[in-house]
Amino acid sequence: MNENKYQLQDEESIQGHIIGEYYEIHQHFYSSDEGPKHTVLPEQMIREQEPESEHSHAASELHDLANLYRVRGKYEKAEPLYQQALQLGEQMLGPEHLYVAELLNGLAMFYFEQGKYEKAEPLLQRALQIREQSLGPKHPDVAYSLSNLAILYKDLGKYEKAELLLQRALQIREQALGPKHSHVASVLNNLANLSSEQGKYAEAEPLYQRALQIRERVLGPQHPDVAYPLNGLAILYKKQGNYRKAEPFLQRALQIR
Repeated sequence: MNENKYQLQDEESIQGHIIGEYYEIHQHFYSSDEGPKHTVLPEQMIREQEPESEHSHAASELHDLANLYRVRGKYEKAEPLYQQALQLGEQMLGPEHLYVAELLNGLAMFYFEQGKYEKAEPLLQRALQIREQSLGPKHPDVAYSLSNLAILYKDLGKYEKAELLLQRALQIREQALGPKHSHVASVLNNLANLSSEQGKYAEAEPLYQRALQIRERVLGPQHPDVAYPLNGLAILYKKQGNYRKAEPFLQRALQIR
């Protein structure tokens, strides 16, 4: 980092240092030490159900190779591999299989990164439908699909739709995992980001604070995921012109990351 790393900067610059956690989505594809350098969408990649045959393993290999090309920015090579993986998965496992939902999610995120929301939306909707039908509407893994779709709607400016989906994701995780689980903190942070973007600072602040409290308690104060609510609070206070209050949160976030 440069020597001015503790200087309070504008939102985009801050998020260039601290990858913002709007996003449940990219946590499905990146471990903590990989992924694009620009601000992108997220928790660990879901593999609810692995392919069941040697033939269907080919779909997994194609999908993994597509991910590799996507991370390297070779989109023209990645897209047909994602599509082939999805087609093969549907043929071998059936169109309603849980692993097909993961393949759908992968292709959706490929389009999302390029701003092709009209292509991403139906894929995310179908992935959500498969998980709801296979696992039940209150299963924790359904919350991932809800969050992913919410993030897409947030970027489209459909804030009411995004908030409803995130509230449902939060309810699912609190009931299934408990109110102090780190995955609950992820949804809280996403809700806080959504409120902050709309200028609803009074709503965003306690959400960030709760997310921070949970992650510090569960993961420890130096865990990389603690940087997300710290960064959110820094940006929140900066937007309100409270630079003195924002600076210590930014400093700590940068030290962690």
